[in-house]
Amino acid sequence: MLRFFIPPPKYKIAVILLLGIFSGLGFYTVYISRAWSYLSDTPETCINCHVMYPHYSGWFHSSHRRATNCNDCHVPQDNPISKYYFKAKDGLRHSYVFTLRAEPQVIRIKEEGREAVHDNCLRCHQQLFQNPRMASTGYYEKQTEQNCIRCHRSTPHPNPSSLSSTSNALVPKLDSPVPTWIKEIIK
Repeated sequence: MLRFFIPPPKYKIAVILLLGIFSGLGFYTVYISRAWSYLSDTPETCINCHVMYPHYSGWFHSSHRRATNCNDCHVPQDNPISKYYFKAKDGLRHSYVFTLRAEPQVIRIKEEGREAVHDNCLRCHQQLFQNPRMASTGYYEKQTEQNCIRCHRSTPHPNPSSLSSTSNALVPKLDSPVPTWIKEIIK
């Protein structure tokens, strides 16, 4: 079976060169996209894509910044397998959309993401609903039937209506992943 993958002797050098080129391009793609950062929960990962600047800035200037990060709200937290499965699936969709420059002018959360956010709102704010004054209002029962985002749409993000709505948002400047030697060639 292994012999099937070994090229004829006259093509060995060409195959090795092509494998080297494709491997190099693959590693460079992983490097330039900061792929390893998506395994973490650091909020700066979200601004690898410039279209997320307004959302990051809104979170950064909100009270949620002291207690949460992006993944605490936007990714299921019930177990590590579902968390990383969701991150992988969502990340692949994002990379596809942003690579092909197919991002919409107005970014809207998908239904699966909306459900994750709602579940995480209930998980984090559970102590509020256990307060005797809140419990007597039946508010928790209403929230489990409805979606928190319905009323708290701009929490913790402002409601950016388009990519340019907060064009002057202050966000940290990420280091360029482009190696110095390439920058010098471009000059």
